[in-house]
Amino acid sequence: MLRRRKGFPSTGDVERALLVEHVPAPDGGGRALDVGCVTGELAAYLASLGYSVDACDFADSAIDRARKERPGTADVRWLQLDIERDDPVELNGDGYDVITLRLMYPFLRDRSRVLHALGERLRPGGALVVITPTAEQTPEQQRDIALDEGEIRLLTACWGQAERLDADGLAGLVLRGPCHADTTAVEKRPPTGHALTGALAVVTDPAGRVLLGRSTRGMWELPGGKTSGSEDFAAAAVRELAEETGLTAAPDDAYVVTMLVDDSHGVPRLTAVVRVVAWSGTLTNREQRLFERWEFHDLHALACVGPVFTPAAQALDAIWPGSSRACRRSTPTRSPSSRRPYPANRPKPSGSAGRWPRRSSPAAGLPPRRCRMRCARYPGTGTRPRRS
Repeated sequence: MLRRRKGFPSTGDVERALLVEHVPAPDGGGRALDVGCVTGELAAYLASLGYSVDACDFADSAIDRARKERPGTADVRWLQLDIERDDPVELNGDGYDVITLRLMYPFLRDRSRVLHALGERLRPGGALVVITPTAEQTPEQQRDIALDEGEIRLLTACWGQAERLDADGLAGLVLRGPCHADTTAVEKRPPTGHALTGALAVVTDPAGRVLLGRSTRGMWELPGGKTSGSEDFAAAAVRELAEETGLTAAPDDAYVVTMLVDDSHGVPRLTAVVRVVAWSGTLTNREQRLFERWEFHDLHALACVGPVFTPAAQALDAIWPGSSRACRRSTPTRSPSSRRPYPANRPKPSGSAGRWPRRSSPAAGLPPRRCRMRCARYPGTGTRPRRS
C-alpha cells in the first residue's frame, strides 16, 4: 500500500445497514477478512454480525491501537500484513464468506493483481465489498483517494455480479462470482507504412511480477513502441520504458531475447523482446492519454487478465512459455537475437531496485486449476518477500 490514510472516518449507519442487508453472516457463523482495518471498527462490527474476522493492516501502529481499543473482541484475529507485499500464509486457508476493503482500494498500486488474489479466496457464494469515495464527490486536491467512473468500471468488469449502492456519499460495491476473463490477443487500429519495427520491455519487480499497462483502448500492454531513427532495439525499449512509466534503465541492462515476426492488418511487423534486468525510479503513469494505469502482475495469473495487445502476449510467451493462452490464436515466427546470447529466464543480477528476485513466498490466493498449474511452473511469483 502506498501510504496511510489520514482522518479516517467512522463506519456510518448507512454502511452498516448495507452490510447487514447484502452480506449477512451464514447460519452458524461465517468467516470475514477486513483488508486495511486501521483501528478495527469495521472488523469489530463484522464480528457482531456473527463472523469470525481476520483483520489486517500494513501498519503495525494501527494493529497495536486496534488491540488496545478493542480488547474484548474475541472473534477478531489482528494481523500485521501488507496485502500487496507480504506472504499471505497467515490468512485463513479455507477462504472467506466476505472480504471488505473500506476506504483503501485507491491506495493499492497493483489493483488488478490484488483483486484477483482476493477473489480466489472467496468461498462459493461469497462477496467482496469495496467502499470508496468517488471522484465526483471528492475535492480535486484529494483526487488520489477516490475512484472515477473508468476505474470503477475496471474494478467491476471481472465479476459475475456487481451491485453499486450508495453508502452515504460513498460508493458501495458488492462483487460476487469472480470470472477472470481468459487472456486474448487483440490488435490496435491498422498501422500506416509498409512495415513496422518496435521493441517491448519485459520488466519484473523484486518478487518476479511482470509490469503491464492498462491502455485507454481497454487492453493490457508491455512498455514499448516503435524504434526511432537509427537507435537499436534495446535503446528503444529503455527509452519507451522511461517515457511511459518513469522507470529508468541503463542500456547495458537491456537484452534482446528474441525477435517476433508477424503482421498487423497485412503490414509486416518485427518486434524485439527486450528483457530489462535492472531499473530504478518510481512507477508513474506519464502518458495518461494512452494509459489508465501501470501494475505488476503475477505470472500465474497471466492466463486470465483479459485482452492483451498481440505482440505483448507473444513476448510474454517467449519469456515464460505457456504463460499466456492468447498466443494460441496467433503464433509468430521467432528469429535469433542479434545481440549477445542471454538466457531469458535468468537475467543478470544487479544492485538496483529491479534486480532479479530470490525465490519468495507462494502466490497469494487459492488459484483455479489452470492457475495452480502455473504456480507450480513459476514458483515464487506471488508476493514480495516480507520486509524486515
